[in-house]
Amino acid sequence: MEGIKIAPSILAWDLGNLEKAVEISVEGKADQVHLDVIDGNFAPNITFGPGTVKALRHLTDMKFDTHLMIQNPQNYAEKFLDAGSDLLTFHAEVLNGRTFDELHRSVRARGKEVGLAIKPQTDLPGWARDRLDKVSALVVMTVNPGFSGQRMDMSVMPKLQRLSRLVKERGLGTDIEIDGGVEPENVAEVVRSGGNVLVAGAGVYAKEDPVGAIAVLRKEAEKARGSR
Repeated sequence: MEGIKIAPSILAWDLGNLEKAVEISVEGKADQVHLDVIDGNFAPNITFGPGTVKALRHLTDMKFDTHLMIQNPQNYAEKFLDAGSDLLTFHAEVLNGRTFDELHRSVRARGKEVGLAIKPQTDLPGWARDRLDKVSALVVMTVNPGFSGQRMDMSVMPKLQRLSRLVKERGLGTDIEIDGGVEPENVAEVVRSGGNVLVAGAGVYAKEDPVGAIAVLRKEAEKARGSR
């Protein structure tokens, strides 16, 4: 686990002008761009596909953190890698040890990173615990997947603390990514609970000054990290 990273989620911006969303991330000196891909089956919304990722890729060399909230990631992983994704995050709820291993091999063969996500109500399954050393980012969702702008479910914090301890006890460098309802008001508790990658949709793009909002989140997070 490295330092604090801010990952603006462009789903919270005007979908007709996603280039501007990426430009805001660049101008605000974010660490990575978060791309929420939803298929209407795994979660109740439909967002965008690999064509959109490819269309945005030329705008920056910043890490593209692509969160696949889809039922059959095996069918699309290669397409998102071809489009320019750097980190592909799959949901534990639709995988098992065998399917994860297959996806991991294919992603790593392309020199890219693998993330693993869980919904607020999901406990990390045993097969995933056994494979944490293969995961670059463990994504702990603090809202139910589907729509931007939801309030953070603070009842997830004890689970976040347990998973953070597990990563530390094993001496892993896995990022703990928090996705859902991240705002300046709750960043301190998230960081103190073990999160270091902050996915912020409305927490950036719904603000009057979205570029400045990235700096505000980083300042609050760094302050909390320093007080741990």
